[in-house]
Amino acid sequence: MDGLRLDGRTAVVTGGAGAIGAAIAADLTALGAEVVIADVDLTGVGNPAPDAGLTGAGKRGPDVGLGGAANRAMHVDLASPASVTEFADAVGEVDILVHNAGVAIVEPFTESDPAGWELMWQVNLRGPMLLTKLLLPGMMARGWGRLVFVSSDGARAGSGGEGAYAATKAGLFGLAKTLAREAARAHVTSNVVCPGPTDTPMLRRVSAAEPGLVDRIARGIPLRRLGTPADVAGLVAYLCTERAAYITGQTLSVSGGVTMH
Repeated sequence: MDGLRLDGRTAVVTGGAGAIGAAIAADLTALGAEVVIADVDLTGVGNPAPDAGLTGAGKRGPDVGLGGAANRAMHVDLASPASVTEFADAVGEVDILVHNAGVAIVEPFTESDPAGWELMWQVNLRGPMLLTKLLLPGMMARGWGRLVFVSSDGARAGSGGEGAYAATKAGLFGLAKTLAREAARAHVTSNVVCPGPTDTPMLRRVSAAEPGLVDRIARGIPLRRLGTPADVAGLVAYLCTERAAYITGQTLSVSGGVTMH
């Protein structure tokens, strides 16, 4: 099928060492893109050697085999503006930027610690804003680009215990829509993908203290199962292709029917 290949394109996936990020990176690689896996913790990605240079911002880690292609793994700490700037300087020309990284602290809002708010604001919103500001001008100058922001259905519809997290992830909606308008004439699209309940190590850790929680969540989903990282990755990858060139400024849920708009 024409328009689904990404040969010759370079993509950055933040949070690329996590479950959803790794699935996104694999799909983009399978479509022919060269993928830069950007994460604050690259432990286990390609089994890097101790001297692989993972502690400095923007420093290159190992080449990682995904889908038969060699990709780069690079350190970036989204909570540090200096790290983000150094990463952007080091990564080179980028055609596709997938903002997948995120930090979640689950607790009732009235019991939450403002220090946690600050961390989530830095990683979930300020970091993506800064990295986009640094990489978007190149996309616009070259006349092609894709921005995909991975938010959350908790930000779109609300979720108990995720007040501050939802607030920071919801900020991506306004950013993505504004960029969709500002970058449209340069053929750069900007969209948001909102995963619903997804079977990841993060969800399993959160639910560990409450046996049966995952099963109860699954029973409440119209499709009667949790999402998988591959479910999210498929939509993200499609939005990066030429077939999605006329889709911009949209917020799309991958939730098994929990969220319907």
